[in-house]
Amino acid sequence: MASFRKAYLLKQRIAGNMLKKNGVHGVGVGLRDPRHPKRGAAIIVYADALSTAASSKKKATSKRTTALPRYLKPRAGVPFRVVRSPRFCKRGGSENGSKFTRRIRPVVAGYSVGTADSSGTVGLIVSSDPSGCSRLILSNNHVLVDNNTRRFSATLQPGGADGGTAAHDRIGQLERFTKLSQKRANYLDAATARPFRRSLLKPAYAVFGIVPGHVRTYKVGDQFKKVGRTTGVVTGQVESIHTDVQVDYGDYGNLGTITFKDQSVIRGKRPVSLEGDSGSVWLTRKGNLAAAVNFAGSENGMLSISYPIEWFMQVFGARVARPGSRGLQRAQRGKNGKYMCIRPLPAKLVKSLRPITAPSRPLRQRP
Repeated sequence: MASFRKAYLLKQRIAGNMLKKNGVHGVGVGLRDPRHPKRGAAIIVYADALSTAASSKKKATSKRTTALPRYLKPRAGVPFRVVRSPRFCKRGGSENGSKFTRRIRPVVAGYSVGTADSSGTVGLIVSSDPSGCSRLILSNNHVLVDNNTRRFSATLQPGGADGGTAAHDRIGQLERFTKLSQKRANYLDAATARPFRRSLLKPAYAVFGIVPGHVRTYKVGDQFKKVGRTTGVVTGQVESIHTDVQVDYGDYGNLGTITFKDQSVIRGKRPVSLEGDSGSVWLTRKGNLAAAVNFAGSENGMLSISYPIEWFMQVFGARVARPGSRGLQRAQRGKNGKYMCIRPLPAKLVKSLRPITAPSRPLRQRP
């Protein structure tokens, strides 16, 4: 039985080369057999139909199609499990949404937000002020930022894809964001927006109410729930962690396909990450604690690509906002486990991911 430690260390060694294989979209760590967790860990390979054809149970026409590719054979006692999946892509866009596309004041998590060009989801109301007086919107770079640049960007609720206009629906502007890179590995797609007035944002989450804080860690198999602008109320289960993935950003910022390291893949029984769901935050099934930030998904929407919200809190120096001027809750430590759980970012990496501050401009227009 392979340990999560062995699987993690092997993934670290081989993921870079495996992601260069045609049709491979992600390489992570999960359970060898989800129905029998005690059978240990495995390397999880997310690949399209061409890559999984070799492991299909269907009758093959030649030995060449039945042989398992060499790079998928067990190593150091760690088995591989291939999960058939379409490619991964960002989830900000213009797809038709649910009731969460409407205008709402004050703004709460779960509803449409964006720029004049597209819509995503208000992930959470957070604060970066130690006193808890400030309120900010947490969402994704590609939801709140103008093409991955430092240019001034107005924040609309609802977003432009849902009929929001700068004249009537502008609630604030981009505050800070992490820049996405083609050359180096990425860890989080994140941005915050500052409202015109504190009262425009309410520290609450659509349907589920108050979010009392966030978890610093979670593990494979944990059950989550969230509200997204497009898919609405959904549930999912953590299928893999420490997952290196390639995500197609298309012409956004001229990024094309870029690499993210150590992400979490969360699977739903129905679509959980469609266009417009970018920025939505997964909560724990019990306790409503914020856990992970959705920013991408498989083309069919069944898989959510998310990063631990603890990473956002580390990089942005933020906490979950609570009702009242000092309503901040300390993060919950959750479960222990060095390799079977997600891990905080090392201090050196946090420093290198320091967010960019957007230019300030007088906020003259008010909703």
